[in-house]
Amino acid sequence: MATTLKDVATLAGVSVKTVSNVVNGHSFVKPENRRRVEQALAATGYRPNLGARNLRRGRTGFVALVVPELGVPYFGELAGQVLTAAREHDWNVLIEQTQGTREGERATLAALGPHLVDGALVSPEALTAADFGDPAVPVVLLGEHSVDARLDRVGINNVLAAREAVAHLVSLGRTRIAAIGAHPARGTAAQRLAGYREALAQAGLPVREELVARVANYHRRDGAEAMAALLALPQPPDAVFCFNDLLATGALRAAAERGARVPEDVAVVGFDNTEEGAFSLPSLTTVAPDKAAIAREAVELLRRRVAGEADEPREVRAPFALRVRESTGGSAR
Repeated sequence: MATTLKDVATLAGVSVKTVSNVVNGHSFVKPENRRRVEQALAATGYRPNLGARNLRRGRTGFVALVVPELGVPYFGELAGQVLTAAREHDWNVLIEQTQGTREGERATLAALGPHLVDGALVSPEALTAADFGDPAVPVVLLGEHSVDARLDRVGINNVLAAREAVAHLVSLGRTRIAAIGAHPARGTAAQRLAGYREALAQAGLPVREELVARVANYHRRDGAEAMAALLALPQPPDAVFCFNDLLATGALRAAAERGARVPEDVAVVGFDNTEEGAFSLPSLTTVAPDKAAIAREAVELLRRRVAGEADEPREVRAPFALRVRESTGGSAR
């Protein structure tokens, strides 16, 4: 039979209420009683009934994480960070992927109700403010995008990050800098393209539209195809800024297949700082969002919403850094 609070209390020589206070993390317990209860908990192997606890609190004990594609390493790594942050608040995480389509995102949001989750962390690609309406559960948006909804959100400054990445390429003396990742339906793509254009303007370099490569998806194949087309130009680029690391990985492959040396002939910068980029050959210079901070801040904003502690929507900017590696002349990792 499962160990009960009463069993623990009997072994520790304290009241059931005292055991409950220790299990629930309350501070008003005498040190000696806390020590005895903790020893009894360890000896009996007691595990709290989270379902009953959540029912008393009016919570499900679950939050949703909604992302476009778990196959994209950034979202897989971010999901791991969200799981870690959510555990600190006794939350389990339901993960949904939408493939980045408006239909998929709307259907997923419609299915999330208070009977299922306490709230949701959503990384939208195609949703509009009207699609959110009055959410059935608290929602926190992840990443920068064009959704103008009155919701809490956490992300980095994509324009500034892209600007710094391209400025790094300019500092290397590169003058024909291409961009891979333009996409009409992705808000982050528009912001990274804006940062690219701003950096060129600040350096007094023209924006050559033939060097702005549009892609259908943000996968390795798309990056390889775009890089192949750029290298086939009469005047190919001497540097490329890719809007994510998968595109950059594909670009590195295409460069190698065509005999273009990286970084000697063409320098390459990615975005997201996924583990794959650190182990590519050459290792990839990339923009590194603080994924742990994004997850931690987002979960905390959601906790405040669920607890009724929040008022006006907040926007939190997480830090980022440029990791300079071999693809632009830096060290291996």
